[in-house]
Amino acid sequence: MKNLNPVLERSYSLQYALVKTFAVIVFVFLTALGAYIRIPLWFTPVPVTLQTFFVLLGACILGRYLGFLSQTIYIILGVLGISLFTNNGSGIYYLLGPTAGYLLGFLIVSVFIGIVLPKQKSFKSVFFVFSAASLLILACGALWLKIIFRISFFHSLILGALPFVAGDTVKSLIASVFYMKFKSRIDRFNRG
Repeated sequence: MKNLNPVLERSYSLQYALVKTFAVIVFVFLTALGAYIRIPLWFTPVPVTLQTFFVLLGACILGRYLGFLSQTIYIILGVLGISLFTNNGSGIYYLLGPTAGYLLGFLIVSVFIGIVLPKQKSFKSVFFVFSAASLLILACGALWLKIIFRISFFHSLILGALPFVAGDTVKSLIASVFYMKFKSRIDRFNRG
């Protein structure tokens, strides 16, 4: 029976690696799907989407490395020409458009949540982490709008951050409820 242990351990490791790979692919797909679920706003080039919600969930479930990897794959696939970005966008030139700053925010937030969230114990602190992450994405997006449109930072906040705060607060709240409900499973997934 002892001789079977290495075989069983190897089988479990392979199975676990496949589950993690599948989870990364799921969050690449969900982030892309979130780009298609959008509400255009007449006063800004940035639409309301569900992408940030899936970025938050992906980071909390996958952790910092795999969360970052899922967002990196999403961006690379879009740059390579697959229409995954908002408004069916794709290609390298999309990274010069008005929503490119948010994509950078997705990468930063994946690492931020992966590092900070596991240390949180209360709902309040979890909600604070998700809210801070959402604001970080909005700040990256607004800063990019300031750069490409050569507008004041105040104007870029009006175009790229303020219209989205209420919706992102709701997304952060839902992500917090989800995380608190499934925290033990998420911890087990990331430990294994």
